[in-house]
Amino acid sequence: MLYENYEHVVANVKKACERSGRNFQDITIIAVSKTKPLSDVEELLSHGVMEFGENKVQEMVDKYEHVSKPVHWHLIGHLQTNKVKYIVDKACLIHSVDSVHLAKEIEKEAAKKGVVAKVLLEVNIAQEETKFGIREDEVYALIDAIKDMPHVHVMGLMTIAPFVENPEENRVYFRKMHQLLLDIKSKCIDNIDMSVLSMGMTNDYEIAVEEGATMIRVGTAIFGARNYNI
Repeated sequence: MLYENYEHVVANVKKACERSGRNFQDITIIAVSKTKPLSDVEELLSHGVMEFGENKVQEMVDKYEHVSKPVHWHLIGHLQTNKVKYIVDKACLIHSVDSVHLAKEIEKEAAKKGVVAKVLLEVNIAQEETKFGIREDEVYALIDAIKDMPHVHVMGLMTIAPFVENPEENRVYFRKMHQLLLDIKSKCIDNIDMSVLSMGMTNDYEIAVEEGATMIRVGTAIFGARNYNI
């Protein structure tokens, strides 16, 4: 059942690529397994799914340590500085860097472990007060602070669009994110890659793909509704 759900998402992404003239191979579908048991991850893993997203550090670490074979874990939730040491060598990509303070902590812990942490800068493109992320006009200052950190490599940008009834309403935000990514990329800043644009979730991932997302983070459409009482 889970793999059927995953395949349905794949089919929708392929259609979105056709509509927008994009290559399906350029899109990474992250199965967001937060609050779901490891058995769900294992079921998808048995079908070759390798990209999984977690919101909470402890949950990611638990699954990382018990999964039957290595997968690519994406830390997509807000990251507190005191939790960095637990995942800096476990997450293939940290999607939620939103301050110099956090970047410095990632640099420190990555240096200790002898790794280079790949990160995305989280932009609150819709300027929602309830969301984490920097404003669009703060992005270059954060890049300037991170670009000389040898153990932090910025791969691109991430955003969490507003939850809306009509996903078309988020097209404007996805378009702005894509333009911001292109603007930064054109400046060819050392250590700043801008090859990844992480945006789009269950409600609006097709619109995100049409507007340039290279990673989408899909949970409910694959795993079903969340159980937040566990």
